[in-house]
Amino acid sequence: MDPEILTTAIGIGLLVSLLFSELFGLAAGGLVVPGYIALFWREPMAIVFTLAIAFATHLIVQLIGTGIILFGKRRTVLVILVAYLLRLTLDFAAGDYLAAHPVFSDTGVVVIGYIIPGLIAIWFDRQGILETLTTLIAASVVVRVIIILIFGNAILVV
Repeated sequence: MDPEILTTAIGIGLLVSLLFSELFGLAAGGLVVPGYIALFWREPMAIVFTLAIAFATHLIVQLIGTGIILFGKRRTVLVILVAYLLRLTLDFAAGDYLAAHPVFSDTGVVVIGYIIPGLIAIWFDRQGILETLTTLIAASVVVRVIIILIFGNAILVV
């Protein structure tokens, strides 16, 4: 991936996230998340797997929260750690199988980053799943359109 496009997408994603937060009072799953998601619209399975890990993380942390008190920094770190571990588990479990049977893409199961699913899960917890998903989709589409306007066809091959 072109570092210039990545850097620009993250910067525009920060700006769009801030605007959505100020205008609508909704977060797009973390400030940097829309920029990363915008770069993967041509790989929908990567977005699906990323959101699946975020959702599983949300459920696991909710379950853990029924047994112990979780709030503040402890909850935030736990959410990111659970998402990170789920991503590692998926990489490990799917690696051998998908190397022999590539089902979803040429490279197997693709998840966007190790931290992105955790950031999304944090906002699932804070503002709700539907609110986070709709804001994330809208913000990432806006970022994608702006990136296409800036870079033209170069973004279409990312």
